[in-house]
Amino acid sequence: MKTNFFLYFLLLGFAIVSCKPQVAPMSERIVKIWTANVVREGNSLVYTQGGSNNLRPGYTNFKIELQTGGAVIFTDFDGVRFTGQWSLEGDTKLVLKNLTPSPTGTSGTIEFSIGEFADGSMTLTRTTASTKTGGTVNVYQVVGK
Repeated sequence: MKTNFFLYFLLLGFAIVSCKPQVAPMSERIVKIWTANVVREGNSLVYTQGGSNNLRPGYTNFKIELQTGGAVIFTDFDGVRFTGQWSLEGDTKLVLKNLTPSPTGTSGTIEFSIGEFADGSMTLTRTTASTKTGGTVNVYQVVGK
């Protein structure tokens, strides 16, 4: 009787665990159009979505469109549009590569470390300084659609 009781609870436990929804891998969850919500250039807050006193209002143009299959369309704050490929290194680094035209000072590649990530938002920190923003390392809080 004890054995049957134990087996019943063991099977019930397996059933409960297996019923949990499976979380899609990051490579699928990140496929969205990401736009700037808050941007820091170095230590300076330069953009807040909907803000009226933004130091760099052009970030309304900023967009990273990560497509299924690895294609990317990246639009920088100045409105210049680049196309190329994207990849993930683990769940912590986003790489935009083979960008054409080649963004200033990049050799066609821009890398971001991924901080906080949720299905509708993430924090990206550029891994190298941006020559367009005066040599600052920029942090982008982006929202995805």
